[in-house]
Amino acid sequence: MRSRRRVMVCGLAVFLLSCSAAWAQEAVPHIGYAYPAGGQRGAMFQVTLGGQYLSRWANGREVNDTHRVYFSGAGVEAKVLDNVKPMTEEQVRELREKATRLSRDKKDLSALREAARIQRKLVRHMSAQMLRQTHPAIGETVTLEVAIRPDAEPGVREMRVETARGISNPLRFCVGRLREYCEGEPDLVLDQNEWASPIRYPATVTTDITLPAVANGQIIPRETDLVRYGPDRFTPGDADRYRFHARKGEQLVIASAARELIPYLADAVPGWFQATLALYDARGKELAYDDDFRFHPDPVLFFKVPEDGQYVVEIADAIHRVRPDFVYRIAIGELPFVTSVFPLGGRAGAQTTVALKGWNLPADKLTMDARNKPPGVYPLSARKGDRICNSVPFAVDDLPECLEREPNDSLPAAQPVVLPVIVNGRIDRAGDWDVFRFEGHAGEAIVAEVTARRLDSPLDSVLELTDVGGKRLAFNDDHADQADALHTHHADSLIQFALPADGTYFLRLGDAQNQGGREYAYRLRISAPRPDFALRVVPSCIHAVAWRLTPITVFVLRKDGFSGEIALGFKDAPEGLALAGGLVPAGQDHVRMTLAIAPWLSDSQSLCLEGRATMGGEEIVRTACGADDTMQAFFYKHLVPASDLRLVRVDRPRFPRPGESRADRSSPPKPPPPGRRRFQSPMALLGDQPAQIPAGGTAEVQVRMWTDPRSEIQIELSDPPEGIVVDRVSRIDKGVALVLRGDAAKAKPGLKGNLIANAFRKGTEITKDGKKREFRYLQGTLPAIPFEVVKP
Repeated sequence: MRSRRRVMVCGLAVFLLSCSAAWAQEAVPHIGYAYPAGGQRGAMFQVTLGGQYLSRWANGREVNDTHRVYFSGAGVEAKVLDNVKPMTEEQVRELREKATRLSRDKKDLSALREAARIQRKLVRHMSAQMLRQTHPAIGETVTLEVAIRPDAEPGVREMRVETARGISNPLRFCVGRLREYCEGEPDLVLDQNEWASPIRYPATVTTDITLPAVANGQIIPRETDLVRYGPDRFTPGDADRYRFHARKGEQLVIASAARELIPYLADAVPGWFQATLALYDARGKELAYDDDFRFHPDPVLFFKVPEDGQYVVEIADAIHRVRPDFVYRIAIGELPFVTSVFPLGGRAGAQTTVALKGWNLPADKLTMDARNKPPGVYPLSARKGDRICNSVPFAVDDLPECLEREPNDSLPAAQPVVLPVIVNGRIDRAGDWDVFRFEGHAGEAIVAEVTARRLDSPLDSVLELTDVGGKRLAFNDDHADQADALHTHHADSLIQFALPADGTYFLRLGDAQNQGGREYAYRLRISAPRPDFALRVVPSCIHAVAWRLTPITVFVLRKDGFSGEIALGFKDAPEGLALAGGLVPAGQDHVRMTLAIAPWLSDSQSLCLEGRATMGGEEIVRTACGADDTMQAFFYKHLVPASDLRLVRVDRPRFPRPGESRADRSSPPKPPPPGRRRFQSPMALLGDQPAQIPAGGTAEVQVRMWTDPRSEIQIELSDPPEGIVVDRVSRIDKGVALVLRGDAAKAKPGLKGNLIANAFRKGTEITKDGKKREFRYLQGTLPAIPFEVVKP
């Protein structure tokens, strides 16, 4: 009896943990927008979040489940307000009946006003229900009270929310210096002549603001239009307008931020809010219009005021769409704004004088101090009084640098350079070509790489390598840089080539669109290959259940031909983590691993995952960046980096120990004392690794794990490579043995990586009414199984 009870308890524990693991992976909280998406230092205001899995059901009703908000950096705090819960059908019916009674007496204005108030509440309820159906990813809302300290550092933060399910994805939130306004929504008006349609909106609503300022808003459907016409029959798209007074001679900058706030939308085309800006005078005449700023989707207007008076700026969507996550911020005023810099970078360990071009700048140049900066890309900005201009990227590298010198438009006039070198130059005019000459040797590998668009230059480069006779040896227009996740047009060029003979070679650089100008700057690196790599961990917030194994994916962004293997491991990790499959095989661009955590780990903490590889006899170490695999426009995927990599422990049920009270069980177990046995994964691979799978043959893998002898055990591979399947599963002394089969035609010898497998329990159980019912429960994910396909 005691052994049977122990088996039942263990089985129940496995079931609960399995459900928790599946829930943690599939139903983690998600936030899609925040409105407003920022605020002024020293202010306190309300913010509405839209997302999914932010609430839960209790006593038959949906209640807010968000209980904590995190911001990167210091000086910003938030608390969750007690939201108005969605109404039940009975409450809706009662309100309708009350509104009908109040509206019967057409002479009682107070009763009519109360009826209009109730009708507005009903309209908002109905529109919220429709929006939840049409946009489920942003259908749930939470209201926050956000406080920004006066000494908070201005700039962009990352915001996450925490629920019982875990911590959400990051969302951008801005801290600014300027006065902030929110769009003025129209008041609902009672139509006393038609009760069937008692609400109407004024045709145009304009919000008055005082410059300089930031205007916040949403391009959302009007509630009455949504209710009357349905989610698929909107009237023409919403447009928000802001009226301000300006004086003659002022140089206004009107800069929008929309796609910058929410880079990608999975269920919209082109995959972001494509904003347009228009400026009108008091008579309604259009003075300026823009739908982007160069290659950036967020438009910017530059306008010199011709006379004193009232002006109106209007923002709308380019293709007249309306969505709650079409959130924007518009900075308006005589603000400093950098439109271009030169050069685009400088050498590490030195100071570089940078020329600035733009509006309302305090000076036309500044000094970038890189004496204590390692190679990388850093934000560069100028200050005018207490106002800081937009930041632009500035590259720092440790290679020798030089400036392009004109004339160098042809092979005879080519500028000589000595490798390795980074050339800082410009395509000065339309149709301009810059040509560079260098000496090379037979078999020598060279890399010529343009960095321009990634540094906010409008240049769409093309690059050509020729010999001394002008014969083309290599050509490239666009090269996709997977680390550059926020650009959808990869316009920078890259050539990798082995020189055929000793002699002189030429590189020609131009613009693919035959455009040019002072802002068409570039950095051209010509050097031997510099093999390197970067790492991205997906997701940026790992949700794990204690004693369970959680799959994670690490992507490798290889550079300059590096193809070696990379060993992965945590740096300064706390006791209680067990990583399986931490090796990226040579030539692979990603690997799936499994992570097990102990119950004594804190609820949330930052992790540091490192990758180690050997290049030229030296070990190099790179730190992985947390990222989220974000979809754009139903199809395209981008690895959008986050500020850190977080681990969240969720749902840690466990059974009481003898003599343990409920209060004792409420706190997580303590870690073992130093010197005791270290944490081990609840499942482990037995035998030699990796598994050698013959093409056309089989290989056995043994896993130490608990199994219920009364039920059948099934193992299924999760997203395996083509040609590898589970042939059969059997029980062994310490767990299970699974036989992997490699298809003779599809499994290619030399293929390496990790296999992720899930274990299921299948059997028959007796229901409460005495009937038999078949069940199939997820028992858990097995440790990552390293494998290699070998010749038979």
